Amino acid sequence: MIEIVLDTETTGLSVKEGHRIVEIGCIELENLVPTKKVFHCYLNPERKVSESALKVHGYTDEFLSDKKKFQDVADEFLDFIRDKKIIIHNAEFDIGHLNNELSLINKKNISKDNVIDTLDIARNKFPGSSISLDSLCKRFRIDNSKREKHTALIDCELLSKVYINLIDQKEPIFEFNNIENKKQQMSKNVMNYSKKIINPSQEELVKHKNFLNKELKKNFFN
Repeated sequence: MIEIVLDTETTGLSVKEGHRIVEIGCIELENLVPTKKVFHCYLNPERKVSESALKVHGYTDEFLSDKKKFQDVADEFLDFIRDKKIIIHNAEFDIGHLNNELSLINKKNISKDNVIDTLDIARNKFPGSSISLDSLCKRFRIDNSKREKHTALIDCELLSKVYINLIDQKEPIFEFNNIENKKQQMSKNVMNYSKKIINPSQEELVKHKNFLNKELKKNFFN
């Protein structure tokens, strides 16, 4: 099975405020193993990066000014993800921004049916716990020391490892039927002992009685 781990960086949080994508990163997984196929690009968002976003990813307006626009990479991006499940951490954010970009150039939106949100998986597995990407890396002992800033490709690499850990973790299953079968098998192997009663002869009874009389008198008076 082919899956795509995806992450984006943006000029800000909300598309309603006109924020745009500045970076897209994708890593392909085949049967949960990363292949060498990667899609990555920086984008000119045609607007300024907010101060809060700049603190997150560090991409300045100057750095992004000569990069391609989304419309220039849209077809290549769509070809890369076509007919594949997409793995995203907090999918509502990334899909919201991607579909906004696609709408601006009159392209069909990405269906949420094709998306697996690791945030939802983590929330169900670890209710009440922190489920940020950094927190999950810590939980699964994944080295995230390279993540000084949020960059799409590094986040994809980390998320691919987190995703594999999330879906591989299984609760222990107690197979009570097997336990019961083992008990029955053990009981069959237990040897059944039967008592055989042997009655003493009359001669043996007389000898026993004489022995007791002799020994009891000796022990009592000594």
